[in-house]
Amino acid sequence: MAKRITQRDAKLNDTEGRQNREDGDRKVTEDRQLTDEERLDEFRMSSFQSALPDIPGIDGYHVCWLTTENPRDPVHARMRMGYEPIKSSDIPGWEHASLKTGEYAGCIGINEMVAFKLPIHLYEAYMKEAHHTAPLAEEEALNEARRMAEQDASAMARKPISFELEEGQAEMGTVPEPPSFEHTLTNRRRG
Repeated sequence: MAKRITQRDAKLNDTEGRQNREDGDRKVTEDRQLTDEERLDEFRMSSFQSALPDIPGIDGYHVCWLTTENPRDPVHARMRMGYEPIKSSDIPGWEHASLKTGEYAGCIGINEMVAFKLPIHLYEAYMKEAHHTAPLAEEEALNEARRMAEQDASAMARKPISFELEEGQAEMGTVPEPPSFEHTLTNRRRG
């Protein structure tokens, strides 16, 4: 009985066609490689799109970028706290980053980000509150809750109960050294 060759079988056995496709695939793969110039362009774009440039320091101020798009941390609230937009005249050589239109025209900005400055004494006071005073108050509240729980447990057991503290908890309640900028705050209050 003679084997009947179908059109499908012919395509499967077509080694010449397969070789042509492999050559074509190789060319497509080779064409996908970036040239050095394309890589350099990608580098340029990533440098400008993924990170904001560092704002040069301004004597007597803390500088930072603030977004105009965050409803939970609006710029107008920061301005009530003492933040001031940085004008292009505040930092010579930054005219290229000056916003041309909108509410912050003439200020340094990139897209929705605007450069701001805050007097250093306010910055240090805010940092002390957020990173020293408030955590100590929270720590004291946790210690008080533990003491109350121990008292309740002691009353129920009719004998003194003391909870075993895990690593890190035993140090709670001891006041750490004040932050380094505490000295600046103290000197400002005296002056």
